[in-house]
Amino acid sequence: MLRSNFEIGSTRWAVRRAQWRAMGIAPEDFDKPKIAVVNSSSTLSVCYIHLDAVSKTVQEAIRKAGGLPFEIRTAAPSDFVTSAGKKARYLMPTRDLIVNDIEVMVEGAELDGMICLSSCDKTTPAHLMAAARLNIPSIIVPCGYQGGGQCRGAAVDIDDVYEAVGAVAAGLISLDDLREMTEHAIVGPGVCAGLGTANTMQILAEALGMALPGSAPVRAGSAKMLSDAEAASRRVVEMVHAGLRPRQILTAAAFTNAIELDLAIGGSVNSVRHLTAIACEAGLDLDVIALFERRAPGAVLICGIRPNGPHPTEDLERAGGARGAMKQIVARLDPTALSVSGKSIAQVLADDVAVDAEILRPPSKPYRDMPGLAIIRGNLAPNGAIVKLAAVPPDRHVFSGVARVYEGEDAAIKALGRHEIQPGDVVVLRYLGPRGGPGTVFACSFAAALNGAGLSGAVAVVTDGELSGLNRGLIIGQVMPEAADGGPLALVCDGDRIRVDLGARRIEFDVTAAELQRRQAAWQPPPPTSERGWLAIYGRLVQPMEKGAVLIKP
Repeated sequence: MLRSNFEIGSTRWAVRRAQWRAMGIAPEDFDKPKIAVVNSSSTLSVCYIHLDAVSKTVQEAIRKAGGLPFEIRTAAPSDFVTSAGKKARYLMPTRDLIVNDIEVMVEGAELDGMICLSSCDKTTPAHLMAAARLNIPSIIVPCGYQGGGQCRGAAVDIDDVYEAVGAVAAGLISLDDLREMTEHAIVGPGVCAGLGTANTMQILAEALGMALPGSAPVRAGSAKMLSDAEAASRRVVEMVHAGLRPRQILTAAAFTNAIELDLAIGGSVNSVRHLTAIACEAGLDLDVIALFERRAPGAVLICGIRPNGPHPTEDLERAGGARGAMKQIVARLDPTALSVSGKSIAQVLADDVAVDAEILRPPSKPYRDMPGLAIIRGNLAPNGAIVKLAAVPPDRHVFSGVARVYEGEDAAIKALGRHEIQPGDVVVLRYLGPRGGPGTVFACSFAAALNGAGLSGAVAVVTDGELSGLNRGLIIGQVMPEAADGGPLALVCDGDRIRVDLGARRIEFDVTAAELQRRQAAWQPPPPTSERGWLAIYGRLVQPMEKGAVLIKP
């Protein structure tokens, strides 16, 4: 008995039947599994511009498989477009807005299953969170990465454009040079290439078992992407009949596998908070940050995908993708975890998977002999902070410098342009976390500008603000507790010496106990936000970053 099939003769049955007959739905379709097609299409961003066509393909495939599709629209945040307003404060809150969008529409209508068209940074984690919360048969469809172009005979993509802003500020290239790069950086629809948050989370959706094996990463709009979407459409109807639900898949074993893959490929620093949020929505009593720390020993980086190395995302897809990478690290995975395919991870990886070992190296011959991500702690981050080890030059794993403190990246970028930030400095960007914003404020543009100015690795960045998975250099993010919660980051002063030792997984600032006590006593929390609307609501409800910045108490 499908939950969407109401008692004949009831009020719910009568009014729904009247609505659907008016929409042209045939009576013989009323008893079929009703599948939500979650489509975050938008003409504001190239990340989403192709999703309407994907949605049509998916809806037709669901019909052919014996289901009845209903398209559900949600917000569609783009890190490069929706970030314009209020210093990007809307981006993180939109993740949770999408989760609630889906709950309202899918639970309100009591649909039977869900297929999610996942694209830019916040949509994949939001879709996974919604699937975990609603616990109805669900599949994530990775909707792919964009292509880059050529400019003056050299490859160029959005990452190059992002970093070139710093080169302009430093006087290394002209504004006309930057303008020309923007003309050629993106070829086709989809998310940013490279292991930014979007591609990372699409890959981790597969590692969690919530996307079909072999579906990530994938070139947006490609024949393979559409074929995968059709296969997912057929499968979700089967899952409804079989009763296979997300919480049977999103187990501790699944998160262990996702973390292992994240460590092996050097995924986005933002994946840690998103995995934490997904685990929370799944009702798991799981400390994801501690699990990262426990799984890191012995983990190695098996590929050098941008920004961790020279290879584009196309090479990762061609080399075997998420499934190929998991095959290389199979000895570190939990084989009992289940996939939406109905197979265990052991069965999925037993299938014939062609792996290019030059791109996806075996752990015995790694790209780098260390994990791609690390959790570090110390008196500056007692609850942890995250660094993308894969993107830090090996000679910068120990770094000591004086703090230069800013409470917004605009001021820091201007200081960079005035050459006030010098090699050896540690730039602190604070009060930018989800509770301090409210809504996590951009720090990633400054990190990119540093690289464009030729200071990658020569200047460290420490922040509680929003970073990009494409940032490279000594960038330490998600400092916990955040400054707005009275974390030690709020107590740093210009001139304090900060020391980072990535090998020891430590970050400290050199302040005596007496001085630290004096600063703590003098510290005042920021005044209540003057924001109204969604950001004000978010600021009142959001939990700490340690809890995934969710809107429910774990």
